[in-house]
Amino acid sequence: MSTSAAAPTSSPNVGPEDNQTAELLARFREEWKQEVRQRKEQVENTENAPPPQASSSKAPETDDSARPQPTSPEPKRAYIRPGQPSATHSAAYTSQSASHLTSAQIRAIEVYRNAVRHEQQSNLDEALRLYRNAFRLDSNVDKLFHREQQRLQALANGATPSSATRPTHKKATSSTGNAAAADAKDIAAAVEALAITEPGVNAAALDGIHASGALAELVSTFPAELLFEPEDEREGVPIGLLPNELLLHILRTLDHTTIERFASVNRKARVLALDPSIWREFVQAIYKPPQISDSETLLQRVAHFRADYRRVYMEQPRVRMDGVYIAVCHYVRRGLSEQPWVNIDHLITYHRYLRFFPDGTVLSLLANEEMQPATVIPMLKPALRMKGFCIGEWTLDGTTVFISNLVEMKDRAPLANTTNTTPSYHHHHHQPPPQEPSKYQFQMELELRSRPLGRWNRLDLVAYDTVQVATGEVLALPLKHDRPFWFSRVRSWPAW
Repeated sequence: MSTSAAAPTSSPNVGPEDNQTAELLARFREEWKQEVRQRKEQVENTENAPPPQASSSKAPETDDSARPQPTSPEPKRAYIRPGQPSATHSAAYTSQSASHLTSAQIRAIEVYRNAVRHEQQSNLDEALRLYRNAFRLDSNVDKLFHREQQRLQALANGATPSSATRPTHKKATSSTGNAAAADAKDIAAAVEALAITEPGVNAAALDGIHASGALAELVSTFPAELLFEPEDEREGVPIGLLPNELLLHILRTLDHTTIERFASVNRKARVLALDPSIWREFVQAIYKPPQISDSETLLQRVAHFRADYRRVYMEQPRVRMDGVYIAVCHYVRRGLSEQPWVNIDHLITYHRYLRFFPDGTVLSLLANEEMQPATVIPMLKPALRMKGFCIGEWTLDGTTVFISNLVEMKDRAPLANTTNTTPSYHHHHHQPPPQEPSKYQFQMELELRSRPLGRWNRLDLVAYDTVQVATGEVLALPLKHDRPFWFSRVRSWPAW
């Protein structure tokens, strides 16, 4: 152009090297403008091309093959968040999508789009209903929706700059004084149209989380950018400065209750708490014999839940060991009265305790109302010796807990205290006599349940038998006054 040619001669002290550099710059600028114009014409031709018809399907294919294609790769199209409005009307969307989507998929995407719109309007009930309908029509509707939004946004980004740059060409031809500014705007608009925007990180794929069921549907509606928002806008969020890797390392040191409380803070916390590395450690530490049968492996259980370790931990039956199962039982006993017209009844209360250990040992204690749970629980250890205290073995099969070989320990000597270093001068003179084996053993069958709040916090007593060791005879005991066992957590006891 004339303006670029006049630039080198504007200064009287310009040398031959400066003139050569200016010519190279001008030539490079002209080549760049020509390349931008070619790319812009390709975008305009793509937008103005009529949609293929059924009667003449071969002709457009020939034209498309002859026409040069855009150089930007297909997978790197601009990303549209679920909350952003559609770039085109639904009718145009349907016509453009009919070539590669079925009618059922188009219908599912439209329902999903309406659900997003209702969610933006805070109409959550209607949005939830539409989300369910959309996933019933197509289980992958969320992926189809995001893919179509990316395609439509790419088309919209290609059409907008071309229409916006047409008046610039008219201004450039009408006014030579503004030619440089018009060309600069033209180049900037074309470069912006050809710029490739990397898609944002989807919440469902953040750090490789794995969720399923209703929780996966909820996470799929989260926006791409997840942040910790301050409760007071005037204050910062210090936790937002920590990287996700450090937050996950902190979460792995907490128990499941604290993790779920943290997950209820906001969306990013919910997504971080779904990281499989957190729940994998819980599952691997808990689900081993006797929690699962010897014939079944942990991998089989995990595969049953589609590798969702959180669901394994929540839904796979397990006997809890971070507390004690307590059954509060009552019965009425008739009393004696000196007056014949006065009837006296006594309400008798007693407690049954069950404490399970990871090695398959179980402690059972029957105590009367004189010993309250606050007094008994700290004493409930294998070294305890008192009336009604038994030690046995337990196994879990599905939701059924089998307790066998329950032997009463009231007459047996306490276990040796290895921590006591005080010498005993009368050790050889006062040894207890050898104990005879117990003549009777007890066994229980219980059903593990989750109700009303908490997981696996109830044990229903199905059968309670006494076994004569010598003959193996089994005698069922009545369960008239027995009640279910309810779990009570003890913070100082480990979970595995």
